[in-house]
Amino acid sequence: MLAWKALSLALSLRLALARSGAERGAPASAPQGDLLFLLDSSASVSHYEFSRVREFLGQLVALLPLGPGALRASLVHVGSRPYTEFPFGQHSSGEAVQDAIRAAAQRMGDTNTGLALAYAKEQLFAEVAGARPGVPKVLVWVTDGGSSDPVGPPMQELKDLGVTVFIVSTGRGNLLELSAAASAPPEKHLQFVDVDDLHIIAQELTGSILEAMRPQQLRASEVTSSGFRLTWPPLLTQGSGYYVLELAPSAEPGTVRRQQLPGNATGWAWVDLAPDTDYDVALVPESNVRLVRPQYLRVHTLLEEAGPERIVISHARPRSLRVTWAPALGPAAVLGYHVQVGPLLGGEAQRLEVPAGRNSTTLQGLAPGTAYLVTVTAAFRSGRERALSAKACTPDGERSRAPRPLPPGAGGREQ
Repeated sequence: MLAWKALSLALSLRLALARSGAERGAPASAPQGDLLFLLDSSASVSHYEFSRVREFLGQLVALLPLGPGALRASLVHVGSRPYTEFPFGQHSSGEAVQDAIRAAAQRMGDTNTGLALAYAKEQLFAEVAGARPGVPKVLVWVTDGGSSDPVGPPMQELKDLGVTVFIVSTGRGNLLELSAAASAPPEKHLQFVDVDDLHIIAQELTGSILEAMRPQQLRASEVTSSGFRLTWPPLLTQGSGYYVLELAPSAEPGTVRRQQLPGNATGWAWVDLAPDTDYDVALVPESNVRLVRPQYLRVHTLLEEAGPERIVISHARPRSLRVTWAPALGPAAVLGYHVQVGPLLGGEAQRLEVPAGRNSTTLQGLAPGTAYLVTVTAAFRSGRERALSAKACTPDGERSRAPRPLPPGAGGREQ
């Protein structure tokens, strides 16, 4: 009798512990991924700035769980030619990575960032180069804001591979170009910080990096008004099954789009979606080898990026024009406008930058009696642009003439 009561008590205790564990949930698995630091090491950066940035990278590493089976780090210098300070997997602990960062010397030379990005894609992030397949990949580019070669195309190739791009600019930089280079939305992936204040963003940036590397989770990135990209860890293999990806507007669950993908797929981009809409996504792994649970996600597309609807030309003067336009829709998504004016019959064009909160400007320094083409372009945070053009003509004005001779005595008293 006592033995039966003891057994019943033990079973009750085990059930209570199991129920308590279920309520708390399974322990979170450690983040895994490859983290590449792209450091501007060119001559455009002073030795003082380089040392402060190097110190900042050490602060980031101290806050990250680096080690075997977790995060790996690599450091590449931007200069005339890219230089790898250390590749992924060379250092197995955070302390070793910090020591390697402290020992990094400035390379000098030109700021060929595009060349370094192409190098990173081929030599570090590629599986043939030793990159771990299926784990999240993050690029942290610290720059003074400039580059000697184009950054857009090689950066887009990295993002197409699923690399999440964070940019920290310690200089002025070009807001439009850097916003387009960072992962979307840029307000979460782009920081402008004075080199002496980098420590202020260390904690926030670390959290964003860990969020991008959260394992075993269906994630959405590159969200725009008409689509987004999905990525997930390798839940299956080529021979163990396939995926069924489902997409439906949350308000219309019966309207489902489906896509079947092979078992080695880890990403897919949905396009041609409605703006400002909630979408429910389901990733369903189908396998006869083992049971893999589906994953679900809700994604909200951005407000539609509609450019200026009309342009009004007013206050026409022989050498100036007033240009006004209807503001682009979605002001929160607009970075600003640029206005370009050039003669219709050929000649040098001029371009003005206008902040997002304004919708008019005055074009100065024009020629009298000349037909012009005026183009207003809205630049959005997603990297896209929308433009509208209109023709305008300055009125004829008095041409510059030689001064008329003054009458005798009008020029002042003779000496």
